[in-house]
Amino acid sequence: MGISVDKPINLRQLRESGWRSKSIKNEIHDNFLRILASGEELFPGIVGYDNTVIPEVNLAILAGHDMLFLGEKGQAKSRLMRSLVRFLDDEIPYLAIPEAPFHEDPFHPISRAAKQYIAEHAEQDVPIAWWPRKDRYAERLAPGTKFADIIGEIDPAKLAGGVSMSTEEALHFGLIPRMHRGIFAVNELPELDELVQVGLFNILEERDVQIRGYPVNFDIDVLILFSANPATYNRSGKVIPQLKDRIGSVIHTHYPLDRDLGVQITQQEAGIDLGGEYPVVVPYFMREILEQITVQARKSKYIDHQSGVSARFSIANYRTMVASARHRSVILGEKPASPRITDLGHLHSSSLGKLELDMMGSHQMSERQVLDAVIAEAIRVVFEEYVVEHGLHEIAEIFSKGVKLEVGDMIPSEQYAQILKRVPPVWDKAFEVNASQDPAVRASCVEFVLAGLYAMDKISRTQRHGRIEYRVE
Repeated sequence: MGISVDKPINLRQLRESGWRSKSIKNEIHDNFLRILASGEELFPGIVGYDNTVIPEVNLAILAGHDMLFLGEKGQAKSRLMRSLVRFLDDEIPYLAIPEAPFHEDPFHPISRAAKQYIAEHAEQDVPIAWWPRKDRYAERLAPGTKFADIIGEIDPAKLAGGVSMSTEEALHFGLIPRMHRGIFAVNELPELDELVQVGLFNILEERDVQIRGYPVNFDIDVLILFSANPATYNRSGKVIPQLKDRIGSVIHTHYPLDRDLGVQITQQEAGIDLGGEYPVVVPYFMREILEQITVQARKSKYIDHQSGVSARFSIANYRTMVASARHRSVILGEKPASPRITDLGHLHSSSLGKLELDMMGSHQMSERQVLDAVIAEAIRVVFEEYVVEHGLHEIAEIFSKGVKLEVGDMIPSEQYAQILKRVPPVWDKAFEVNASQDPAVRASCVEFVLAGLYAMDKISRTQRHGRIEYRVE
């Protein structure tokens, strides 16, 4: 993909090196085929799209299409767009002359200044520099973006210097022309001003620029990517039909198709070190509950489905849950710490603001009330799964004899251990953690069982001063 260590530094050396020009789409196409044939992972870090989204992206690359990634928030649209950078060459040569407005292809310059410079100089006097892969991607958020930002504008300073308004030297070029031979991405396409959309479809179709009525006819070589939410993209009038018609491929993204994939994504993206001086052991059922909270939120009639519930909701909540457990560990001197159901009481701080209520369905419920209902339902769903798999009787038996137990996020684990001096053998199997030996893990298991039994109306509870008391009636 690259050139030798002794890279050419002038046009003659470049020609003698055997380097060949490629369009941006051909460059990506060829590198993609090489990586595909090698068996390497195409999109590292992208989880859950192997059989749905990735094949569509692959075909769009091979077809040489500009792409729109269409999906709700938190579905890795921006990450997918940025991941296409890996299919670029390590670096490419360009004309290193101050007069050139772009990173010009040395063999196929498109600006008048670059063409004139090459015509007036011997090849050994035409300097060459190298443009690295990481700098060949630019991204812009649509809201607030003006025509001048991404297309260009007439430069008053150049006019004052005597440059004719009808020449390209009078223009200040925006991001897209400056990304000639690179990748340009626009997030939230429907929020882009209509005038800018008109400029974009001209670039997509003709690959030229027209600024204030002055056509600049040169072949801009750029891969253009877009992202959008279906609710706004499909709304009449938000995206002009001519622009929609010129986008080569629409890639539909989605949320994880099963909960375990969601758990995997959350752990990967949260990036938390569970070791260190105050280690944290997270039982898998707590990971499941946390992800089920997100699943339930996406299903809830109280939450706007068109807005969606981002993966960032899960990630932020996971970090808060682990932080609460570690906070307890430091204060109480418990090592390791293990997250409990009562730690979920702190999720309001990381959840509120990430949910958009459906004003028709919420019936004046507050966001906090909706979140509490979602958390309760998530606990019930996960606990019922454990009950079905492992049997309610053995798990719940220890709480069926008049036990009264107070729980809370700052209650020492040993208080739970006194209630459960002998852990039923089924617990270690059912929870896939060593509840019989570790008090902190046991406390987490106890709270899960109690909250689950309460969700199934098997026991009652009272809540006061941040603590919860469960009892068998």
